[in-house]
Amino acid sequence: MKDSTKPRRPPNARDVAGLAEVSVSTVSLVLNGKAALRGIPEATIQRVMEAVERVGYRPNAMAAGLRRQTSDTIGFISDLIATTPHAGPMIQGAQDAAWEAEKILIIVNTGDDRSVQDRAIEMMLQRQVEGFVYATMYHRFVELPAVLREIPSVLLDCRSEDTTFTSVTPDEQSGAVAATEHLLSAGHRRIGYLQTNARIPAAMERLEGFKMALQSRGVDFDPHLVATGIDEFSGGFEAASSLLDLPTPPSALVCFNDRMAAGAFRAAHRRGMVIPRDLSVAGFDNEELVSLFTDPALTTVQLPHYEMGYWAVTNLLGQIAGTGAAGIRHRIACPLVARDSVGPPKDDPSSRDEN
Repeated sequence: MKDSTKPRRPPNARDVAGLAEVSVSTVSLVLNGKAALRGIPEATIQRVMEAVERVGYRPNAMAAGLRRQTSDTIGFISDLIATTPHAGPMIQGAQDAAWEAEKILIIVNTGDDRSVQDRAIEMMLQRQVEGFVYATMYHRFVELPAVLREIPSVLLDCRSEDTTFTSVTPDEQSGAVAATEHLLSAGHRRIGYLQTNARIPAAMERLEGFKMALQSRGVDFDPHLVATGIDEFSGGFEAASSLLDLPTPPSALVCFNDRMAAGAFRAAHRRGMVIPRDLSVAGFDNEELVSLFTDPALTTVQLPHYEMGYWAVTNLLGQIAGTGAAGIRHRIACPLVARDSVGPPKDDPSSRDEN
């Protein structure tokens, strides 16, 4: 016996009109917010809305968008962000800003594959996204697809040599200043720095912030107290070991990131040192899977991922509306997160603040 049951079709505007006993055009006016302008009585509006609820009708957003020449969608293109610990706050900030403007994000993680990126952008353009947020896993310079010059776009956690693009990045320099000043305020004067071997803007800017903070307190920068390694646990361990084995080791370390700081913890523990009694350590990034699980908890600097995501979409919406400027290079502060890995220096009277 054949099953004569047919799939139930989605309800449409005609169903709503029949139930509410009005014309299809009246339903359209009510759902598009134009009923009052056409003098449709409040009772009729209420009857239409009750009918919409009863039949479960959902207006065709794509068709409505075509009529209004807007899709209410924003393309969010990233390289590897969705696979990193930073993904949640950055995407949440972008989504919150979009949602407040009644927009939605279409997110594609390209895996840093240029062919996937180009195809994703093309598919989003076919769906008439109103603009793009182009995001990267870490702060770096990028080479952008030419098509992004033809539609409002904002760079998130990256920059381009093309200054016509708006970008939002962390204020890496001020973050390093904050971390170094925290150690200086604790009384340290012989402070080492664990640097990444990656050639990226964050490397240069964080080291520059370290130097600036020392200079502001009258402490000479000593290049012999800078040790370089890969910006992972092993690199931090090796770099910290080289400094801790100096005849006069530093009493504190500023580390390029939290993973290097965790490596420094291991190097200190291997030498029988207790943090922060024998060595103070400050990281950068506030990568919670690292910074909250060191012993003691790591003092670090917060990367403003949520704030950057929110700012990127807010600026993009301004460009789309014609009220926002392009070509802005915006930086967002990186605040200090003080925990338990910083204390006063142990045995070096010359490193104590005399004030």
